[in-house]
Amino acid sequence: MSTDHIDDSAAPLIEHLAELRNRIMYSLAAFVVAMLICFPFAREIFNFLSIPICNALADTGRECGLVMIKVQEGFFVAIRISVMGGVALSFPVIAYQMWRFVAPGLYKSEKGAFLPFLIASPVMFVLGAAFAYYVVLPVAFAFFLGFQQTIDIANEAAAVAGDKSPVAGIIFQGSMEAYLNLTTSFVMAFGLCFQLPVLLTLMGKAGLVTSRGLAGMRKYAVVIILIVAAIATPPDLMSQMILFSAIYPLYEVSIFLIRRIEKKREADLRAQGLWFEDDEQDIAEGTDKA
Repeated sequence: MSTDHIDDSAAPLIEHLAELRNRIMYSLAAFVVAMLICFPFAREIFNFLSIPICNALADTGRECGLVMIKVQEGFFVAIRISVMGGVALSFPVIAYQMWRFVAPGLYKSEKGAFLPFLIASPVMFVLGAAFAYYVVLPVAFAFFLGFQQTIDIANEAAAVAGDKSPVAGIIFQGSMEAYLNLTTSFVMAFGLCFQLPVLLTLMGKAGLVTSRGLAGMRKYAVVIILIVAAIATPPDLMSQMILFSAIYPLYEVSIFLIRRIEKKREADLRAQGLWFEDDEQDIAEGTDKA
């Protein structure tokens, strides 16, 4: 290859790298601005996140209260909330910058196919996070706090059993940092796992997976989802089963969506006269097994 050819091929690469740098800088600037906006409202955001535990404590007849174990704990909690809020607020800008960088290299048909998934991804994340906050957390906290026992109730139960020795009371005194870690772990785990239909459907549209293949791997999918649930949630069986119960139906939804894509693809090929009987037989067998 001549020097001229090398220079010609290097110029577009440098331009792409420069554009990538600019897109990253815009994204970082949006994140920093969003984080600074969220920092003054960190207390209000934490109060919102603490509603599930407060409701669960109120159901047990206790006032809502968390403690600061370390003197700097409140500050680091505010920083963490600001970072998470910054990511959430700046995500539209970050996604737009990603799209502006990738879109020029795509055909019009590819843009039309990819854009719905770019929109569906944050929507599914919000749905997963909302499901965790409004459904999962209240149930989980009510279950965990059910192992409390006040001193009066404990002594009363001991007296009924004929035991006159004093019994220790058991009450929840959680730190605000530990509570935030637990809550955000639930929210992030469900938000990310709700991306499953988006990911599998995108792979199905690209021809990387088929409804027949996914249907044949159901038993393996159950094991994989259980492993992911064990890793993504706190180490207790109830949290893992809740996550599994929410995610596995999404796997079945993915199979249904990919099957619809395959039927549409078949209809297009038939209209163009490019559909063969072998393809038809393969789809039929996949539908029967599913």
